[in-house]
Amino acid sequence: MNKPTVVVCDHIHESGLEILKNTSDINYVYAADIDKTALLDVIKDAQVCITRSSTDIDEKFLNAATNLKAVVRAGVGVDNVDIDGCSKRGVIAMNVPTANTIAATELTMTHLLSCMRKMPYAHSQLKDQRVWKREDWYGQELYGKKIGVIGFGNIGHRVALRCKGFEMDVVTYDPYISSTKATDLGVTYTTNFDDILDCDIITIHTPKNHETIDMIGEKEIAKMKDGVILINCARGGLYNEEALFNNLKSKKIAMAGIDVFNKEPAINHPLLDLDNVTVTAHLGANTVESQFKIATQAANNAIKSARGIGYPHALNLPIDETKIPSFVKPYLELTQKMAFLIAQMDKSEIKSIKIEAEGEISNYLDSLETFAIVGALTQSLGSEKINYVNATFVADEKGIKIESSEQSNNSAFKNQVTVKITTNKGINSTSGTIFEEDVQRIITINDYMMDIEPTGKMILLSNSDVPGVIGNVGTILANEGINISDFRLGRNKNGALAVIIVDDEVQSGTLEKLSNIEAARSVSYAQI
Repeated sequence: MNKPTVVVCDHIHESGLEILKNTSDINYVYAADIDKTALLDVIKDAQVCITRSSTDIDEKFLNAATNLKAVVRAGVGVDNVDIDGCSKRGVIAMNVPTANTIAATELTMTHLLSCMRKMPYAHSQLKDQRVWKREDWYGQELYGKKIGVIGFGNIGHRVALRCKGFEMDVVTYDPYISSTKATDLGVTYTTNFDDILDCDIITIHTPKNHETIDMIGEKEIAKMKDGVILINCARGGLYNEEALFNNLKSKKIAMAGIDVFNKEPAINHPLLDLDNVTVTAHLGANTVESQFKIATQAANNAIKSARGIGYPHALNLPIDETKIPSFVKPYLELTQKMAFLIAQMDKSEIKSIKIEAEGEISNYLDSLETFAIVGALTQSLGSEKINYVNATFVADEKGIKIESSEQSNNSAFKNQVTVKITTNKGINSTSGTIFEEDVQRIITINDYMMDIEPTGKMILLSNSDVPGVIGNVGTILANEGINISDFRLGRNKNGALAVIIVDDEVQSGTLEKLSNIEAARSVSYAQI
């Protein structure tokens, strides 16, 4: 089978490039430095591309990329990605929404403090003009001020927490969250937008869409207090820029901290002429730590999609993620990985796939079914023939019976998903759960208790529970030059199952040597 090709269209941190270079089962092409017209020739063979903001994934690009299966936007915003165009062509579009969370949060606080104390102007007067006039720079304290946070997602809620640390009165407006998400943190939750407009300071942290473009305009500003301070480190156009300019000029708005503009680069923007605005050139993600996280996550997401085993943070799946709770998404990906693992343990023809769910996740069995089918059939069909759209149809066409059921929650976990795959050789099953918000764990394989992160290269050795097996395994792998990074052992009355996580590729000859261990019952190799 030909290796899938991943093309990097724009500059990303070297850490991400190293991951791609060192992944043996993909072809990696670096095309960030070539002309965008020449890029159209390069991407014709790509299954996956990684882009930032310099490359438009538009009709011309998609027409050229005839083999494209997935697009990874190395960042949060996808303004340069034609999501509808991708969907029509069966291309999965993904972003990396959380890697710059801390960086954007801290930049928001930087603008907030700069506006309150007019720091850039005080700095410039002393450093550039060499003028010492303390009386020019009477600022305001954050303590006791009321701040309105529009949008209480990954960044908004972290801004709120930091404002609480300054002993501010924090109010948030976000119709898409449960009120307890805010109130549990000591933040006031409101459904009345006028409560936000009544605040001393307002900061916005929403995506850019038809609901949020020009969310703050002349009408909203007219309701605000005289001397209000506005912050926007989210997306350009959330504040109507003409209204923002007019009201900054009249001093209705005392100060504004702006990192993002409607059209960028904004080197000639009228806001730059005002003396009551702090501006930066879209620096929300510009920290060393953030760029490292963005690049590594984008690279790993590209590898997963190239292998067809997962599409983290996909934006155009046939499941409307805006209508499912955030806790569901990690379970969908985990279910696909578990099915993919089982399919590698037994590569014979699949007769049936069964999904069992315990807890609240059982309300989403239809979605779990889709992801389980994709995971189970990717091993045999390849990612080019099975996807979330055609999964059920392909399973039906192959005569594979699909079942799902809600189970009584008798486990120690709040939610649990079990995947059982029947072939003409027998039944294999695995169960998993999510710890915290998105920490995936496999907790059983064929009734053996485990605690495994579903990622990496794995040898699965079923054996009689007798002395010497672990030593024999270690000796064989050492002789083969294969390094063991982790070793997990499950035991029950029937024997033992070892899951050996290794750093190196495992060849069939090595598996044959392991199967010749006297106590061995079965040996398989999986890569997730």
